Amino acid sequence: MPGWQTLYHELKDKNFEIISVAQDTGGVKDAGPWIKAANPEFTALVDDKQQITMLYNMVNVPTAVWINEQGKIVRPNEVAYVDNRYTFMHHIEAAPYVAGIRDWAERGDKSPFVLSDDEVRRRLTPESADNAMASAEFALGEYLYANGAGKDAIPHFKEAQRLNPDSWNYKRQAWALSDSERDYGTTFMKEVMKLKDKPYYAPRQLPDAAKSGEVKPDAEKKQ
Repeated sequence: MPGWQTLYHELKDKNFEIISVAQDTGGVKDAGPWIKAANPEFTALVDDKQQITMLYNMVNVPTAVWINEQGKIVRPNEVAYVDNRYTFMHHIEAAPYVAGIRDWAERGDKSPFVLSDDEVRRRLTPESADNAMASAEFALGEYLYANGAGKDAIPHFKEAQRLNPDSWNYKRQAWALSDSERDYGTTFMKEVMKLKDKPYYAPRQLPDAAKSGEVKPDAEKKQ
């Protein structure tokens, strides 16, 4: 959040807003201290029912969606790191993405990072039947956990993971609500290590302008 605060402070006068959503079943009790410590100027919400995960079909964090002034999605779900603190795990450089945000704030719909309607539709694939059922299973698990039946929630969390194995949001949250080794036979880092050459995030699809160097991060422009 401090990294996003820095970027927001830089761009807020260019009609740019950030809405962050902490997806945490523990709600304000668990997510609130992190938000308070970061003291962001932008809007920070807590989603204790994982509604963003389900409605936008988000499978990992940090994930961002770009929405223009008319309320239209111009870049759907994609990995959204603001710095390189976890590159040892996912090998994704933050700079090209952050440069894209700056370019969008400066040029609006003329930015090469803004996708056409056809491309947005292509990337927003309809939810599969398995993913829809996974959302239902996960929601049931959360309901049971919130009502003091954490042990009974575990089979539903496991079924959600089986139906949507690409959802790290489902895995990470379920494991955080119990003893992951005892109840699931694994841990977050063990699962990451199992990936080997498989990417932790879906590969970003940035425009040719970013790949060719036409749009560059500020640090590169100053060299």
